[in-house]
Amino acid sequence: MSAAEEKIAALGLKLPQVVPPLATYQPAVRSGSYVFTSGQLPMVDGALPATGKVGAEVSAEQAKEFAATCALNALAAVKSLIGDLDKIQRVVKVVGFVASAPDFTGQPGVLNGASELLGEILGDKGVHARSAVGVAVLPLDAPVEVEIQVEIAE
Repeated sequence: MSAAEEKIAALGLKLPQVVPPLATYQPAVRSGSYVFTSGQLPMVDGALPATGKVGAEVSAEQAKEFAATCALNALAAVKSLIGDLDKIQRVVKVVGFVASAPDFTGQPGVLNGASELLGEILGDKGVHARSAVGVAVLPLDAPVEVEIQVEIAE
């Protein structure tokens, strides 16, 4: 087990199986020393734990937890290509989408769930640039979607 996976286990979490694509795309692709994930929904055992808009049907605190789940799913997609999360040299960028009620403006706080989890698992290698975007709707009516870009050791 890699050091990153040991940290995941110490947090009481488990690296999930890669979420199968919902359409015509790959969960992650590698280009040179970078891996780019597709947007990851907060799927747990093949299902969304909740649906709806953040600030309406879904609380900001719940959405923050879902963003962490998205990040964990993204790490699983990365591992599926590189075999060992310890090959990650750094998380370069995180992009998060929050299905938001019209008056909800807390997208950065929601995305902190993903950012904080990546930092807990990867330490300084988890520090990244980030965009947090509010949108009208996401696939399957998911409240949150997260994609990551990582640099890996050759």
